[in-house]
Amino acid sequence: MGLSRRAYARHRGVAESAVRKAIAAGRITLEPDGTIDPVKADREWDLQTDPVKRRSSPVPRAARKAVDDTLAEAGPVGPAAFMRARAAREMIGAQTAKVKLAKLKGELVDRAKATALVFDLARRERDAWMNWPPRVAADMAAELGVDPHLMEQVLEHHLRRHLAELAEIEIELG
Repeated sequence: MGLSRRAYARHRGVAESAVRKAIAAGRITLEPDGTIDPVKADREWDLQTDPVKRRSSPVPRAARKAVDDTLAEAGPVGPAAFMRARAAREMIGAQTAKVKLAKLKGELVDRAKATALVFDLARRERDAWMNWPPRVAADMAAELGVDPHLMEQVLEHHLRRHLAELAEIEIELG
């Protein structure tokens, strides 16, 4: 024995009228006893429904099934359980819409790209500092009246120590 029209509509996440229209249009077939085999009907629905006319649900079928399973495990489904499930669905839909809108506005940043850019910037900054002692050591040595080679070695030693300390700082892109 399969599902009633109303139960199949709940299973499918559509209105009961949509199930009636699908039966009338021949997109899904009834079992001999007048019920609906959900596996067979899902397959028929997906194959025979025009993709342009499909409405995408804000909550994927797997998520709806998980909510249904959770509510079934919780015991008899009452108005409170239904309202909690519906509120959860609406919140997920709102969050999904918010993310899509932010993406369309260009407000979201690709995490991998951002991480790569920060890494590249830090590497260039480090390289610029590493090239600094050889460029300025001779001028500084002349001003102080010391050996230019010794000045470059001292600058490089302290710079490497400082860069090593900076390298220990962890950045969290949370």
